[in-house]
Parts: sequence; structure tokens; C-alpha cells
Amino acid sequence: MDVASNAVFWQEKWERGETGFHEAGANPLLTRHIAALDLSAGARIFVPLCGMSQDMVWLAGQGYRVIGCELSDIAVGRFFDDLGVTPDVVQAGLLRCFSAGAISVFAGNIFDLTPEVLGPVEAVYDRAALIALPEDLRRAYAARLLALTGPVPELLVTLAYDQSRLKGPPFSVDEGFVREVYGEAYEIRRLENREVEGGLKGRCPASESVWQFSPLPARS
Repeated sequence: MDVASNAVFWQEKWERGETGFHEAGANPLLTRHIAALDLSAGARIFVPLCGMSQDMVWLAGQGYRVIGCELSDIAVGRFFDDLGVTPDVVQAGLLRCFSAGAISVFAGNIFDLTPEVLGPVEAVYDRAALIALPEDLRRAYAARLLALTGPVPELLVTLAYDQSRLKGPPFSVDEGFVREVYGEAYEIRRLENREVEGGLKGRCPASESVWQFSPLPARS
């Protein structure tokens, strides 16, 4: 699947209201392990492919500034509607930036976002981006993310399950893939692995892992 086809796929999911992947509260793996990144108050955290994630609300409540990027205008609109706020909206390169309080969300394709438009960030939190993409786009996304942010501390959440039993998304991403695409830039450590209660979509056993990425020293 190419970038354009993937964009159409997700736009249509939001238009049909197929948002079973949305969690009503902050992910426990985030709340238990954000301290591992050792961030200072007010640090800017980038949340790629954020949807209308409540993780962003939780992070803002901890004193961080949150920068999301989401393909669907529907998702971005619902996110701020649910907060009960009217965001300021400005054009930002090929995307639009919606901002209210400590949260800003770029509406548009992450492959159209540039480092200049994003600005510097101190960390990345990826719960639903890497696992949302088929393998060829996962590789392109991982490279794009590094180009956008540089190697900054990151928490990554992945799923592992028998891909033959469920088509995805979300897709199964194993440790080997994580280390292959990020291992040259980061020291990678799994902080926790837990079983998905009731199985993935109630159809097959699955486990969820959270990984800590620590930037490696720059090569001379």
C-alpha cells in the first residue's frame, strides 16, 4: 500500500465512524512509564497519528506541551469538540495547525510535515502510529519520524499476535522489526509486556509492549 492509498483507507474509516481503536482514557503503559523519559516540565512531546487520543489530554495534564499529527480532519474536530474548546487554526505548510492550551494538532499527512513546521521536540510518544501501518509504510514512517524529530527519547507501544489470524490494522510488530528500523539511532529497552485482556478485537491472543528509546551518541 502506498502513502496515498493508506491515507484514503484511514479517511474512509473516520468517515464511517470505524474507531474501535480509540481508547476512552490514557493508556496504562503511558501513565506507568512516562517517567522513564526523564523529561523536564513543559517539554514538547510529539504524538504521531494521534487520532483523538486521550493520551494527549493526560500528557498535557502532567505539564507537558503536546504536538499531535493526524490525517483526518474529522478526528481533529472531534478531539477539540470533546474538550469543549474552540481551537485556533492556522495554515502550517501543507497542513493546518489546531491549537488550544497546551495541545496543538497538525491536520494532514505526516509525510507532508516538515521539521521546520513541526519545530523542536524533546520526546516522541507513539502508541498507534507504527502499528497502524503495513510493513512497507512502517519502514518509510520510521525514517520519516527520525527525519522530523531527530533521535529524541521515545516511548513506543507495539502489539504482537498471530498475523495470520487477523488482517490488521493494528498490525503485529515484533522486536526484530523495532530494532531493525530504530536500532542505529537508539538504545532500545522493553519496559513492560502485558497480555491484551480478552484478546485483540476479541478474536486472537495478543500482547502489548512498551519500549524506551534512548538516543545513542552521535557517530564521529
